[in-house]
Amino acid sequence: MNIKWKGVMPAVTTNFTAEDTLDFKMFGKNLTAQLDAGVEGIILGGTLGEASTLLEEEKKELILETVRIVDGKVPVIMNIAEQTTRGAIEAANKAELNGAKGLMMLPPMRYKSTDYETVKYFSDVAKSTSLPIMIYNNPVDYKIEVTLDMFEELMVFDNIQAVKESTRDISNVTRIINRFGSRLKVLTGVDTLGLESLLMGADGWVGGLVDAFPEETVAIYKLAKAGRIQEALTIYRWFLPLLELDINPQLVQNIKLAEVGAGLGTEYVRAPRVPLMGAERERVLAIINSSLATRPTLPDYKRI
Repeated sequence: MNIKWKGVMPAVTTNFTAEDTLDFKMFGKNLTAQLDAGVEGIILGGTLGEASTLLEEEKKELILETVRIVDGKVPVIMNIAEQTTRGAIEAANKAELNGAKGLMMLPPMRYKSTDYETVKYFSDVAKSTSLPIMIYNNPVDYKIEVTLDMFEELMVFDNIQAVKESTRDISNVTRIINRFGSRLKVLTGVDTLGLESLLMGADGWVGGLVDAFPEETVAIYKLAKAGRIQEALTIYRWFLPLLELDINPQLVQNIKLAEVGAGLGTEYVRAPRVPLMGAERERVLAIINSSLATRPTLPDYKRI
């Protein structure tokens, strides 16, 4: 499957049972809602997917089950977040073997690599796989920035095709387009800059709150790309208090609580995470409940 690197691609959560096992029933319900809303890819094993807590066998089961449910409708993309180049190459090979059609790659974890080391890391993995790759550029959270000059070096690899742009600098969308044109697709990775990035020319949106509100997210994307800016803006203004739950250290707990409110998930997280408690839980619930009570009527965005 050729990945077009456009549209809304949810970084899905991993659903757990009360017994801390994978909850494929609820996971399947959420995936179906994403597909019905019109997403154009499913991303597994990211921060929201609690990848660092998953066993290797669980990652395999998640890919296989997602591939089964998706049934070729959209590409299944596996996140690679490893400490070593060898581990990243092995993870990429396993993902391809189990049916993933693309990769999202973070720089090396736990080690602040130099620019040279970071480029070599991405290069070595790109050479090891035939899968298309989206590089996740998030220096705010992961302390390593992939600069435009570094991307220039990586463009020799045809399978490095996209960037998840999470620098928080909205101007970077324009810089990337000015430098690389359509060679490097840009997907915004910060929910609170979703519409702004699309209006600056981003090709897609890797979302978090889409996990709870897939239709609203896809509607904003479709309306923005159709030039129906005021309609997109009206939905986005309603959405913003929810989207701000994504830029928070407890984003996993926040978004899972939003999924519960929307009927698309459970609140179970894997230790060391615990569900939200006390005043913070009440604060987040107030945002979710207020948003649910004022949920906008969407236009027929699927016909755009």
